Amino acid sequence: MDAGSFLREAFTIPLRDPLWGHIYMTEGIAALTETKAFMRLGRIFQLGPACRVYPGATHTRFGHSIGVYHLARRLLTGLAEQSGALISRQGAFSFLAAALLHDLGHFPYTHSLKEIALRDHESLSAGLIRAEPQRSLVAKAGGDPELCAAIIDKTAPAGSGELLFYRRLLSGVLDPDKLDYLNRDARYCGVPYGDQDVDFIFSRLIPHPLRGVDIDSRGIPGVEALLFSKYLMYRNVYWHRQVRSATAMIKKALCAGLDAKIIRGDDLYGLDDQELFALMGKKNFAPFELAAQVRGGRLFYEAAAFPYTAITGLDSIAARSEKEALLAGRLQAELGKNTGAPALIIDVPESVSFETDLFVRDEGVAFGESSSAFKKNVLDAFVGSLRIVRVFTKEPLAQPGPQGAGIAQKILKMLA
Repeated sequence: MDAGSFLREAFTIPLRDPLWGHIYMTEGIAALTETKAFMRLGRIFQLGPACRVYPGATHTRFGHSIGVYHLARRLLTGLAEQSGALISRQGAFSFLAAALLHDLGHFPYTHSLKEIALRDHESLSAGLIRAEPQRSLVAKAGGDPELCAAIIDKTAPAGSGELLFYRRLLSGVLDPDKLDYLNRDARYCGVPYGDQDVDFIFSRLIPHPLRGVDIDSRGIPGVEALLFSKYLMYRNVYWHRQVRSATAMIKKALCAGLDAKIIRGDDLYGLDDQELFALMGKKNFAPFELAAQVRGGRLFYEAAAFPYTAITGLDSIAARSEKEALLAGRLQAELGKNTGAPALIIDVPESVSFETDLFVRDEGVAFGESSSAFKKNVLDAFVGSLRIVRVFTKEPLAQPGPQGAGIAQKILKMLA
């Protein structure tokens, strides 16, 4: 029997995916998609509020998770043909289960919750895998529940061996998660930016026990295409100003509710999109009206936007709240408009990274030192152009044009 043959046998249950076509599962793996925890992912939009800008972006984390599983199986099959000794049967099925279940603990409206002091979704996913019925189902599917959970949850030490290998495969520069979400998000948004040549990328990968995969120099263009696609998707989709407005409004509402102890952090675990809105809709708490406005498509207007480097002291939620109150008072005095909280929000996107932690085997150097044009200064420029601080207001402060630009400059001076 050839290396990795178990990755081709008994995969007889088909699912039809609009992106990848037929995706095949074993009976054991298919059973994992029928649990209550996995079904919840079908009620969480992959891109949260992006459908306000791109109406087709109503795809869910359910479909994305199945796509990641599919690419993980394709990736592992190719690597096993090169070095089957690295891949055991139980390890392979643990990895496939981890790819399928990696988002099991994901929050709705992800970026709204990312800055709030909650358990990270990887830890929640691992906890669900260790609990029933997932634990028994992973074992029945041929995997080890503890290994599966540890592949996702990076808080446990990896050492060396299969755990480190699979962890690097699932979370790296060319991981199946990124390759699926870039392609899938682009498809559903109707934009060309995220398309990746997955077949070519996989053909240039070389297994490595500690690094997960290396590439050869012919694979450099594939990595460059992925990095630039990620940049374009952030610029045009993920951090579009209206998406940021909706994100900031939801975050503001949740932070206010947590601060006032109207809700607890534990209340937010295990919710889907509609349950998140329902949770806030049940409470008679004025800031939760922000969530109702998002749900109704009434987003705040962009009053000003400037580079992240243009001002300091806005990184924490508490610091931004103080600046919001100060800015609202000054604008109200100068413009005579009610911009008091929660009618004004300062939005600071989280840090984004462009991972290049790959080794180019035939050049004998790391990717950043290779013949690629994507050096550190280029990637730093990507980040600099993406991280835009925005001030959103409930009502427009001015019409577009010179007057609006003047108000934006005033806001920047007030924040400095």
